[in-house]
Amino acid sequence: MDSRRFPFVDSAAGALLDADGRIIRWTPEAEQLLSLRADQACGRRVRELLADPATWPALLAERAPDAWSGRAVVRSGRGEELGIVFQVLPLADGGEGAPAPASRYFVLAAPAGLVAQWRQDQAFTRELFLQDRVGLAVFDERLRLIRTNTHLLPYTGLPPNLNGHRLGDFLQPDDAATVERHLHDVLETGRPLVLTEELVRTIDNPGTGAVMAVSAFRLQAPDGHAIGVTALFTDVTELHRSGERLAVLHRATAAVGGSLSVTGTAEELAAVLAPGLADLAVVEVAEAVFTGEEPTPDRDGRLWLRRTAVAAGPGTGPPAAGPAADAADAVGESVTVPTTEAATASPAALSPTAMTAPLRARGALLGRVTVRRAPGRPPYEPADLDLLREIAARAALALDNARRYTRERRAAVGLQRSLLPPSQAETAAVSASSVYLPTDTATGVGGDWFDVIPLSSARVALVTGDVVGHGLEASATMGRLRTAVRTLADLDLEPDELLVHLDDLVSRLLVEADEPGGQPGDRADGRTDGRPEDEGWPAPRRAVASGATCVYAVYDPVSRRCAIASAGHPPPAVAAPDGTVEYVPVQPGPPLGVGGLPFEVTEVELAPGSILALYTDGLIHGRGGDLDDGMAELRRRLALPGVTTTPLPELGRTLVAGRPADLRGDDVTLLLARTRAVPPGATAVWPVDPDPAAVALVRERTAEQLRAWGLEDLVFTTELVLSELVTNAIRYAGGPVEVRLILAERLTCEVSDPSATQPRMRRARLTDEGGRGLYLVAQLTDRWGSRYTRHGKTIWAEQELPQSQPQSKEPQSKEPQSREAQP
Repeated sequence: MDSRRFPFVDSAAGALLDADGRIIRWTPEAEQLLSLRADQACGRRVRELLADPATWPALLAERAPDAWSGRAVVRSGRGEELGIVFQVLPLADGGEGAPAPASRYFVLAAPAGLVAQWRQDQAFTRELFLQDRVGLAVFDERLRLIRTNTHLLPYTGLPPNLNGHRLGDFLQPDDAATVERHLHDVLETGRPLVLTEELVRTIDNPGTGAVMAVSAFRLQAPDGHAIGVTALFTDVTELHRSGERLAVLHRATAAVGGSLSVTGTAEELAAVLAPGLADLAVVEVAEAVFTGEEPTPDRDGRLWLRRTAVAAGPGTGPPAAGPAADAADAVGESVTVPTTEAATASPAALSPTAMTAPLRARGALLGRVTVRRAPGRPPYEPADLDLLREIAARAALALDNARRYTRERRAAVGLQRSLLPPSQAETAAVSASSVYLPTDTATGVGGDWFDVIPLSSARVALVTGDVVGHGLEASATMGRLRTAVRTLADLDLEPDELLVHLDDLVSRLLVEADEPGGQPGDRADGRTDGRPEDEGWPAPRRAVASGATCVYAVYDPVSRRCAIASAGHPPPAVAAPDGTVEYVPVQPGPPLGVGGLPFEVTEVELAPGSILALYTDGLIHGRGGDLDDGMAELRRRLALPGVTTTPLPELGRTLVAGRPADLRGDDVTLLLARTRAVPPGATAVWPVDPDPAAVALVRERTAEQLRAWGLEDLVFTTELVLSELVTNAIRYAGGPVEVRLILAERLTCEVSDPSATQPRMRRARLTDEGGRGLYLVAQLTDRWGSRYTRHGKTIWAEQELPQSQPQSKEPQSKEPQSREAQP
């Protein structure tokens, strides 16, 4: 029988013929093929079944003594013509001697289309087992190999004949178990397995192994019973490694591009490389990069690098002794390397276990990155070095962006800090300390500010404010507002009136920003094309302030009263000496720049030793921007035991350090002031009759009071100053007139009258009899001025105390004075 023509005999139609070609037996498959029952076919000559009996002689001409085959067209019992392929097997009677002529013939037939399909299947199977690019294996129902091609797995050490073996006989146990689990699922469920990637390693060569894409389908007998599994193994190791390298490149690009911190960029790079490309990654960056400067080699051509980041893959444990361990233990230390060594990637930069690539951007060498693999790991290949070079090039660009940002940010922070007062201040009214923490944001520093402004009569003004927006424009606006506040504070305006003037200033600034030549979209460098200066560096933006908030408080240590007004700013907190903490119930007005709405003043009395905390909203921003949570947390911290006695610088650092880094989305400004009080014995107040003769009594009372305070050296000057001020008040304002002396860090003389006319100093001519009083006051005192009150005005003058005056001794009045006492 020619198996090439009839590979599946059990599916072919069969008939038994006698020597004359008459049908004597007819199989069920023949009945089905030709739609003729056995009783209809038996007894008929086979040529009667031909669609064209005239072709019978031609078929007989092809016969052979042993067997022959051919094609024919037959007519079925339903009258349909059917092309078939047949094979004739002569059957001779067995006996001794020469072969007897055939007395019977056995004929097999099948539709021509089905035979063609059988031949295609046979050719496909034969060629599939002969090809050498895909491993092919046939397993029985017990997952034993029964047939394979010669390239099942691309390893050495395999048995010469795999038939009858299981995968576990030559593969690593874990790898074999994984593949067999997939094959068993296919055998049980019938669901094919398509391109499932698995790592396989042989027992004799357990090294790196190979990544195989496994596909499998179930084999079934004609009755549907599962008889085995056919699996195809495709080596996709290189494709898999290429995909891994591409994934590492994408992760590295995303990681280093999300930070403008030099250290953060280096740490992100190291974290991606280990374990993505190595068991240990070391990133070294030039020292100059951290300060925003351009790296410059020394005279000997060597460049200082700081070991910035070291990362180890999970499960690798601490590095073993050697360069890897030295790198891990020396984070933060500096090393020097020749610029030629770090700048070039020679073949020496690639070894089986280590690679080094330079970090170079825009022609400048910024550092280098080194990766290592532990013993037993697959060696590095040239493609790995190409990948490291590409990652290093992208990381270097990110590092250069971080360097340039650091330089610009240092300049911005330096500008802002130069516009702010010293962090600590001491006045007769308060001891103050401040903390300013700029946020690390790509938009630049903000416009937060604070100030401690000494006022007349030992009073002090405490200010915090916040300009909306970030960047140099916000810092510049902050500087203008702080200068304006100081100028207005020198006028001794009430808090609400000062905020009204400040609101007008901000409104004018906003109008100027919208005028031609000051468009909000203009760039800070004067260009409007919107294109970055260099590739990879974002174009600078001009941030125009859109308003500001401010709180202004004036504390008087004599009355211990504090007057506060707010323009859209969070209320100050007061921590009393008894440990209670309350927020001042201010009525906040609109933010500065809104215009047209009034501001209200809230007055509270503060016990000596109280801590007044003024802050910006960056300190109290809670999760999700909830200010109530932030204020509750600040109140809780201020209520901790020992807060009121803690040194203010330490307390400020503690309050700011308590803010989680993920909640700091804005600059944090905190101003703490511990209040002081001028004791009653350090003030003297008395009214003066509007009579020029009362000036002599003022001089007499002044001399007595100063001698009681131990200030004999200031008697003459103070008598002269008060004589001039009281005389002017009586002459130009009438009564009532009041004199007050305040002994604090300075001696302050005050004369109050009901007139609203501000005095001014003028140059008197030689022939003028008057006009020299205020000039004398200005020459004899360190500072003088006037301020409006609710009942008129007050002229004041300050004198420095003599060096011999004991500062620690509390001054005592000769006797208590009251506002009702008569001179």
